Amino acid sequence: MTILHIETSTKNCSVSISRNGKMLCLCEEYDQNYGHSEKLHQFVNWALEGAEISLKELDAVCVSKGPGSYTGLRIGVSAAKGFCFGLDIPLISLNSLEILGQTQIDKGFDLIIPMIDARRMEVYTASFDDNGKMISDIEAKVLDETSFQELADKKTAFVGDAVEKSKPVLNLPHAEFIEGIHPSAKQMIALAEKKFIQKEFEDVAYFEPFYLKEFIAGIKKS
Repeated sequence: MTILHIETSTKNCSVSISRNGKMLCLCEEYDQNYGHSEKLHQFVNWALEGAEISLKELDAVCVSKGPGSYTGLRIGVSAAKGFCFGLDIPLISLNSLEILGQTQIDKGFDLIIPMIDARRMEVYTASFDDNGKMISDIEAKVLDETSFQELADKKTAFVGDAVEKSKPVLNLPHAEFIEGIHPSAKQMIALAEKKFIQKEFEDVAYFEPFYLKEFIAGIKKS
């Protein structure tokens, strides 16, 4: 199976191509300005060239469905659906927190807590065990000094682009705050392969991103 993977839930615009569980090429860039609309299709083209395959060789497209950036998710899902419609191939979706949690599996933690920035002191988060299995519901959580106190005796990995702002607030003696890690298309491969084998596909016509919260437009700062 040959799968195109698209991850745009954060400021990291990431594309990979895999064949039978092996990554053939990865193109990604972290952009503070969310330049996904300009870069995504170029990254897809570069990934295809790097993998030395054509679009017609793809068996499926896998996309990060969220939660995360409203604009980033909309761009990634729209592109994925376009490829699936045009090529008549199935669509696979993955949770962006699960993708992020994959970076810390099998590292000896009791819990893995991926956190994606939702602005101010709010984060999108969920809990995973050391094997990457989700063990709590996804939520939009406002952080304060009482957050996650029930995990004070656990060896917990906090990871994601919300770690920097959460570290000074959370008083957890056994926690590790792992900065500089973002959801990446390279972490999608094993998860997507499993869903492909089990034929867990989305309805391309009706599939929408998982925003978790309603989008509220703000006034652009000058």
